[in-house]
Order: sequence, then structure tokens, then C-alpha cells
Amino acid sequence: MSAQFPVARPRRLRRTPALRRLVAETRLAPADLVLPMFVKEGITEPQPVSSMPGVYQHTRDSLRKAAHEAAQAGVGGIILFGVPAVKDGTGSAADDPDGIVQLALRDLSGDLGDATVVMTDLCLDEYTDHGHCGVLTDSGEIDNDATLERYASIAVAQAEAGTAVVGPSGMMDGQVAAIRAALDGAGHPDIAIMGYSVKYASAYYGPFREAAECAPRFGDRASHQQDPANAEESLREVLLDLDEGADMVMVKPAGAYLDVVRRVRDTVDVPVAAYQVSGEYAMIEAAAAKGWIDRERTIMESLLSIRRAGADIALTYWATEVARRLSQDSP
Repeated sequence: MSAQFPVARPRRLRRTPALRRLVAETRLAPADLVLPMFVKEGITEPQPVSSMPGVYQHTRDSLRKAAHEAAQAGVGGIILFGVPAVKDGTGSAADDPDGIVQLALRDLSGDLGDATVVMTDLCLDEYTDHGHCGVLTDSGEIDNDATLERYASIAVAQAEAGTAVVGPSGMMDGQVAAIRAALDGAGHPDIAIMGYSVKYASAYYGPFREAAECAPRFGDRASHQQDPANAEESLREVLLDLDEGADMVMVKPAGAYLDVVRRVRDTVDVPVAAYQVSGEYAMIEAAAAKGWIDRERTIMESLLSIRRAGADIALTYWATEVARRLSQDSP
């Protein structure tokens, strides 16, 4: 830049809403958004999640209605999390053909067609009675390789029920390769894998554990989720997942790890997703309820920051609301 004040006046391009819209470097569209949804077995009415105002554990019927509303708003995708009525040590409900997610998938596949992308979380913590992400050894540690066998079986069950994308969130070594081999071997080579490649052992997940009823009964998940102090490790995880066959990669959480989102975006040439997790949602909703922040502006700013950092896709519990607002605001 050679021109200086008073010739150079950057404020000229901020003078009106139309000018600001014209020169905006980052844009957010409904199709960029994915809505996480919870479906619970054995309930007759949707159950509000107390720590996440506006979020529900859905019945199959209320899920269908909410998914239809998301698709109508133009949301790019939805991702399902299941809460079974009965949990056990191996999470057997996760790959049961009549398990709650598989039943919901059949509903939504018939209802929605190609109106939006139906994705599924692929983990065990929602299905195990101990609340951990895999099969445990006798000493109470996660057996990585035995867990891969469970993930492979769950992936095939979800594919046969109608998912378009599976999202393995357990952070087991080799999970993407095991799932890709299982899907291909079962005749589902077209099912995509969204690797939860960068998933930190974060304090921001608290409200989710209420929604999915998956808080660990003992210990924590620091042995498999990443240390918040590390960034280089994230790139290693991403590249390993891509070598194993991931079609997309994700950073989770989003807001506290925008630097990592940018580093991943600069490293890979596949779509990058970032998950605006339950704690991020809950903090904004709580502060807005107190009147301490402007709710709508803060929501939009938080999502724009995720896109600005380099994410192509933002998973957010506000997806339907924001998609409607964006459609209304379009000229």
C-alpha cells in the first residue's frame, strides 16, 4: 500500500450497509450450516435440555418435524445423536437395526430425500453404560482395537439405514481406516466419512453430556481426546485421517480453537468443518438471557468467525434459526 491518509480512507467502504455487504470478505449461507439433533428412545414428548435453551431430545415424530423445518430453511445438513432406552458395556444399541438412530434414519431418508444431507455421529459414549467412547478392558481402559470392530459394525448399520455421511467422534487410532474398509466391504463405497480429526478434551462439552446422557461414570477422555495445549498434533491427526480415507475433516470445539481451524484449512484440500459445541451455545444463550449481550449479533459474529478462520461447514445448534435469518436478509 502506497497511498496514505488523507488519500487513503478505508472508512469509505464501511459507510453504508450496501457497501459493507458488497466488500464483505466472509459470507455465511444456510448451506454452510449443519444442525446437531438428539433423538431419544422411549419418550412420548420432546424433552428440553435444561442447559441448552431451545434444544430438545426428540421423539421420532418431533425429530421428523424439526428436520423438515431445517431442510425448508435451507440448512445444509443435520447430524443425529441417539439416546437409547437401554445401555450396556459394548453399546449394543448402536448397531441394532432397530436401534433409535437406525429407525430415525429410515424416517428421515424417506421424508427428506436430497433436501438436506443426513449425517450420523458414530461413537459409543451415548450407548454404553459406563459413558466412555469404546469397549473397556478389565482394568477399565479403552481397548482401541476392539473398539474399532464396534465402530465398523455401527458404520455399516447406519449406512444400511440411510445415512449419507458418518462422523466417527471417538478419537480412536485407526478409526477412519476401519470404517472405510467396513463400508466398502459391505457394499457402501459411496458413504462419506467426516473425520472428527481434531477433537480436544474440552470443558466446553458439558451441556452436550446432558443432552446425550453420556457423561463418563468414572475418569475422563483425556487418553484419547487431544490436549488443549497442542496444535501441531492436530495436523498429524488430520493427515492420518486423510491417509485412511476421510472425505472431510473437523475441528471440535470451534470458538476456542480458531487458530487450529486456520492451520487445518491451510494444510488440506478437502472440506473443513468446525463444531460450535454445546458450551459455546450455552454461554451465549445464558449471557443473552441476562441481557449482557445482544443475542442475535453475537450468534452471527461467532459463526462468521468460524467461517473467517477457514471452515467451510459450521455445525451449530442455531442452524435453523440462522438459516431463516439469512434467507430473510438476502436482497
